[in-house]
Amino acid sequence: MLTENCPIQSTIDIMRGRIIKGVGGLYSVACDDGKIYKGKARGLLRKQGIKPAIDDYAEITPDGEECVIVSIHERKNMLIRPKAANIDCAVIVFASANPDINFDLLDRFLILAESRSIEDIIICINKCDLEVSEGRKKAERIYKGIYPVCFVSAESGEGIDGLKSRLRGKVSVLAGPSGVGKSSIINRIVPFGNMETGEISEKIRRGRHTTRHIELLQIDSGSYIMDTPGFSSVDTDSLDPESLPRFFREFAPYLTGCYYRDCRHMEEPGCILKEQVGTNILTERYERYRRMYNEIKKGLKKY
Repeated sequence: MLTENCPIQSTIDIMRGRIIKGVGGLYSVACDDGKIYKGKARGLLRKQGIKPAIDDYAEITPDGEECVIVSIHERKNMLIRPKAANIDCAVIVFASANPDINFDLLDRFLILAESRSIEDIIICINKCDLEVSEGRKKAERIYKGIYPVCFVSAESGEGIDGLKSRLRGKVSVLAGPSGVGKSSIINRIVPFGNMETGEISEKIRRGRHTTRHIELLQIDSGSYIMDTPGFSSVDTDSLDPESLPRFFREFAPYLTGCYYRDCRHMEEPGCILKEQVGTNILTERYERYRRMYNEIKKGLKKY
């Protein structure tokens, strides 16, 4: 448990449930009896700084259709923004065009997922019913062999079945900037999800934030998906710059064997990893690593 067992009178029933929705501090908890209870976290949890997250397993005390969340089970991983726990698969969604793919931002989403120990990471390029864009070609060129890349159209349904099959038996989260069609994809995967969708702002070419809460939706038995609010930046300040190379998957074979044991793979002589840049490691991915490393370093110097 994330909280110490608190003395609760034996006359109060304790039930185990799964948090499937949260809005303004009020949570919906699906329990083993098939019912969904709504309630808030116990005051002691708040004092301990423990805030429930979507897909948390929790102990509750039910009272009619309401409940109090009294404890949270240990989590295997956790996203802070959006706040979601116990994720098996992250689907990073960008649009083939309208808006164009921001590859710097895409890499930041990938690194965020890697740093949270999410086992399966999929890149999903939506709006592939449009004319094949340079962004789509570039995404395939950069990430093929590193991550699974799915090309879909939420408009026509193209590629949705293939994506859905990759999510089977997992708890998945869709993440990515606004306007790329995450909610539309979910409506294809879970037709009864009825997620609200929005149009791209013609003025600023960015999507409106149509998802205002996080909700766990069941695809089929054992398969779940979350929609999350769209956001256009990823905070990497909390990352340790020395751990950053581990979050670039293609770096893995070259992280040992450098002349210096604590090699940062930047300017050091005898760096095995740098020797691979331009051949086994794409120059643009390596340059984004350097840029992020320096950004994180500067951020740490502030404190």
